Amino acid sequence: MSKVNEYSGQAALSICESLLLALNDSELLPEHKIVGVLRDAAATHENAKGSEAEKEIHRCVAALIKQIIAGENSVRRRHV
Repeated sequence: MSKVNEYSGQAALSICESLLLALNDSELLPEHKIVGVLRDAAATHENAKGSEAEKEIHRCVAALIKQIIAGENSVRRRHV
């Protein structure tokens, strides 16, 4: 993977996390809905089709999303 792609992915993750936090902070989307969005995203990746290499990438993405849900990333949350 090129550095540009790696940086693009990290930037996209940061932007999405910030948007979810802003939606919650402004009371436009409750925390349980945000967690639902994240769980749906993880499930999509867990059920992805493709070659073994592609499925491994999807499993890794799902694991990262689950870490975010568990509060092991930058998303701040009161509780799950």
